[in-house]
Parts: sequence; C-alpha cells; structure tokens
Amino acid sequence: MGVNKNKPDRWKTDIAKSVDFYNDWFLRSAPQVFKETRLKTSAQVEQVLKLTANFTRLNPEVLQEYPTILPVLRMATCPPIARDRLIGLAGVPRNLVKSMEDNERVPPLMKPLQLQENLKKIEKVIRDLLDSDIFVWLDRDDEGKTEEVLRAATIIADRLCGAEANPILRNAQEKRQLASIQHWLEKHGYTFSESTTGKKFDNLSPGTFAFHFNVPVRQTNSDKEVKMPIDVVIMPFAAKPGDFPVLIEAKSAGDFTNTNKRRKEEATKVSQLRSTYGNDIRFILFLSGYFDSNYLQYEAAEDIDWVWEHRVSDFAEFGL
Repeated sequence: MGVNKNKPDRWKTDIAKSVDFYNDWFLRSAPQVFKETRLKTSAQVEQVLKLTANFTRLNPEVLQEYPTILPVLRMATCPPIARDRLIGLAGVPRNLVKSMEDNERVPPLMKPLQLQENLKKIEKVIRDLLDSDIFVWLDRDDEGKTEEVLRAATIIADRLCGAEANPILRNAQEKRQLASIQHWLEKHGYTFSESTTGKKFDNLSPGTFAFHFNVPVRQTNSDKEVKMPIDVVIMPFAAKPGDFPVLIEAKSAGDFTNTNKRRKEEATKVSQLRSTYGNDIRFILFLSGYFDSNYLQYEAAEDIDWVWEHRVSDFAEFGL
C-alpha cells in the first residue's frame, strides 16, 4: 500500500508544484540567508586579520593555535584555492588540513616536528599566493589602514560565501523542512523529544519525535555495524511495544541533475535498514524542489514512498 509512490498519474502535477514551492522560497528567503551569512563571515574574516596582524604575522605557531583560520586563508590567495588544491601545492597530509578545517584542531597524534614542518609548508603556499591587490599594505610593510582592512575583509567574506553557497542553502533548507515537519506533528498532538542521549531509536514513547537520530545498521554484505544518521524519527500514537518508529529523510534540491546523481543514496540506506530490521521498518522521503519522474520512478521501484513539502498533510496517510 502506498501514499505517493503508486500514484504516477499525479506525479507530473506534484513535480510542478514542488518546483514552484522551492522557487518561491528561494526568491523570498535565499537573499536574506546570504546576507546574514555574509555579515557573520565578515566578522570571522576580521577576526582572522586581527589574529595575524593583517597577515603580517602568519606563521606555524598561529596556524597551530588557531587552525580554524585555514578556510579564510585559502580565500585570501590569488586565485582562491580549494582544500584539495592546497593539499597538493603544499604536499601535506590530507588528514592535517581536514582536521584543521572540520575538527577545528591539528591532528593530536601527529608528531610535533612533523606538524611544524607541514604547517610551514602551508604557510609558504599561502604567503606566496596572498592577493596583493587586496592586501595592498603588504607591499608597504605596514598593517594597513582601517578602510583598507575593512575592504579586504568584505572581499574575502564574499569569496567565502560564494565558495560555501551550496552548504549555506542546504542548511537553510534543512532548517525549513524540519520546522515544517515539527509544525505539522505538534499540530497533531506529537511532542518533540529534545534530548536523545542514551535513547535507542525504537524506544521513543508513542506520540513523540526527535531530530538527527543515529540508527545502528549492518553494512551490506558485512556484519560490521555503523551509525546511520536519520533526520526525523517519529513514534506513532498507535505504536505497540516492539513497533518501529517512522524514519524520515528530508531532501531538498535546486535542480534536477543533482537529484538523479544522488538517488542511489536512499536506496542504499533503505537496503541497510531492511537487512538489519526487516521489511517492517518504514523509511519515507520528505521532498521539496526539483525531483523529476526519473527520480520518483527509481525510488518507487525500491519501494520507497515520500511526502511532498507542499502537501505535508500526506503524513496522515502514513498513520501519523
């Protein structure tokens, strides 16, 4: 029994409504999202300039003490360089740069001498490529005038926002989608479980839901257990002891191409869930944006159903 997967006669209409829904949100909200992020990013860039005395004090010690400045440094070069490009140019271990940017620390197990040597290599690449058209004071051997520093910070902030445009949008979309689900659930009497610490995903009380739950699953063709992140876990009011909650994956897309490239991800997830917990486990997509018939056909063939964000009331048809 299906809700949307078995109704291809209305897919075309839903696709058009979904695209309109996404485009309306983008035109109304995306500029504000970028504006807020740009202001925040400008403050981060100004802080990096302060820590490095406007790039006149850039050395391994600063990099080690403030590893989070590395993304800003990559955008301060001419041309701006991607993470992988920096790794290649500097000839440093990938885990060093990844740890600095993602974990906000240098690798704790890297030997001090090796760490210093690698940080020197990073410093040299950044120094050699610093954009002299932006940091005009470097040629004068001073720390720059106030207006010059502010102008430079704005330019680097714009570069960072441009480089991070997709993540910024994805975060905003996820926040909107989760808010939409929460609003519908609470309107229908469900209670949000703020803390999931120590809880198992299938031990939620009936009539409650939680966000960002890690569900243990066995990898395909392996007994190895991994944690699968699930956006929303909902235990229906009618659930009996031993019943599984409904698992929701929120997905939003701004073009058709990207969704068709990634459609196998959901199939892999549901395959691992079913091989671990059996076919009674329910995994539902919450879709908003550009999902065409090819995508829907693929998911339906994998026995994956979905709810459109423009018609969130369909959750009721899943027994919620």
